[in-house]
Amino acid sequence: MLLNCFGSQTHPILMQSYSHTNPIIKKFEQLNIVAIVPCYRVEAEVGTVIASLPRYLKYIIFVDDASPDKTAEIVVKTTQKDKRIFLIRHDENLGVGGAMISGFRKALELKADIVVKIDGDGQMDTTHLPELLSPILYKQADYTKGNRFRDFQALQKMPLIRRVGNMALGFLTKAATGYWNLFDPTNGFIAINGRVLAQLPLDKLDKSYFFETSMLANLYLLGAVVKDTPMPARYGNEESNLSIHRSLVEFSIKLLKTFFRRLILKNLIYDFSMASIYMIAGFPLLIFGLTFGIAKWVQYAKIKVPAPTGTVMLPTLSVIVGIQFIIAAIEIDLRSVPKEPLSQQL
Repeated sequence: MLLNCFGSQTHPILMQSYSHTNPIIKKFEQLNIVAIVPCYRVEAEVGTVIASLPRYLKYIIFVDDASPDKTAEIVVKTTQKDKRIFLIRHDENLGVGGAMISGFRKALELKADIVVKIDGDGQMDTTHLPELLSPILYKQADYTKGNRFRDFQALQKMPLIRRVGNMALGFLTKAATGYWNLFDPTNGFIAINGRVLAQLPLDKLDKSYFFETSMLANLYLLGAVVKDTPMPARYGNEESNLSIHRSLVEFSIKLLKTFFRRLILKNLIYDFSMASIYMIAGFPLLIFGLTFGIAKWVQYAKIKVPAPTGTVMLPTLSVIVGIQFIIAAIEIDLRSVPKEPLSQQL
């Protein structure tokens, strides 16, 4: 269900952070910048988020993901005088990814030049939007993400378990997606070039909290340049809707699938390089060496007879060479992060 709230004036608080003289802001005004705000159980924070949205945003799409509270009513009431606002309401909860997919489709209909995601829980400081949007504006990147790990003072405010979990999950996400250059790949404060967004297979994006990772995985296959933008995260009294134990299992399985999908598509279907040869040779050699070596070790241990030199050397060499090939493939993968923005070619 889609609602458009029309009117002739803008919420007065929005004008406080608006600058008529800033040259960057003037450039933003000339673009069709669309913000998507996924909302679920954020009735206490959404009003503040609305008030913080800058004037240079051409359209703002709020997606009420079947929130059982008064989130949608607050959006309609607070923004009834702002003609930039669109409200999409889901009849059932689809998850943050599902909400973003609905928002992406609407943004593409609006022919957005840049699309930015701003969560409805107030954790994202919109005063940092220019830093997020500028690399896309100047075609230095196709996709930008906030990076919470460059500000040590802000990092200390993050709950310890969340900090450790994010760092571990971040490393696994780098391996799964191929973007080894990112310091905070799971950050949800993101912006994307509209033309690059149009190339993404939206139906293949994950609808759960794995959404950001699935975005990166598909962007890597396109060859899009992704850039980190340092900015602090804000943590208030909002409650997370993420189940840690369930997500650990789901994320582990999905990261593994994403990792092997990337390896197969990138190295065997979309491209074929020395990394492909190292992989094709390395993994079989390693598996053969381990399997054959363990089997022979058990066999000769049972009869208490020393294994022949050749029987020992064959699996040993296979394991050593296999590991060397895999290390060589990893080294190539580390250097294969996309470097030329797609937006320069579009």
